[in-house]
Amino acid sequence: MDYDDSTATAAGSVSASDPLPPDGWMPQNAAICAATVLDEQRPRLARFFGRRAGAQDVGDLVQECFRRLISSGAYPRVLAEQPAAYLFRTARNLLAERHRTDERRMAADHQSYEEPEISGPDPHAALEARDQMRRVAAALDRLKPQTRDIFLMHRFEGLSYEEIAAARGIGVKGVEKQIAKAMVAVRRARSARP
Repeated sequence: MDYDDSTATAAGSVSASDPLPPDGWMPQNAAICAATVLDEQRPRLARFFGRRAGAQDVGDLVQECFRRLISSGAYPRVLAEQPAAYLFRTARNLLAERHRTDERRMAADHQSYEEPEISGPDPHAALEARDQMRRVAAALDRLKPQTRDIFLMHRFEGLSYEEIAAARGIGVKGVEKQIAKAMVAVRRARSARP
C-alpha cells in the first residue's frame, strides 16, 4: 500500500480543541537530544571548569550548566541551534557569579588589623610614650628641689596653691611662679625629639 501524505498530516495535526501537554512535558526527541548534548559537552565543560575552579567543584558546576539549559524557556530551540555556545556562556556566567559571591563573602568577613580589638596596643606609640616620660622625668630632676617639690605637690598630690603656700611658708604668687617654671621645663621636654 502506498503512503498517503495528506491523511498522515491530518491525523498528526493539533487542533484548537486538543488538550495541552502538562507544564513539565518535553518532546521525546528533545530528551534524546539533551542526553546527546550532555554526553558530548560534559568532558569539554569539565576541562573548562577544571582550569578555572577547584577540582572539588567541577562536577557541581557542570551539573548546574545543564540544569540551567534544561530549565531555560528556550530549551528546545537552544538544543536545536547551538547548545555548546549556550553551555559555555552559562559556564562563564557561573564563574562570574561565583567570583562576585566570593568577593562579597570576603568583604563581609574582612577585619582590619588597624581596629583596636584586633591590632592591640600600638608598640610604636608605647615606645614613644615611654621615651617621653623619661625626658619629662629628666627635666624634673634638673629643676631646683623647691620648684620640683612644689610641682609634684600640686600635680601628683592634688594640693591647691594655698595649701602648698601654707606648707612651704611662701606666698601664693611664689607657688604660681615655681609651678610655671616647672611647666615650661615639662613642655620643652615633651616637645623635644631625641
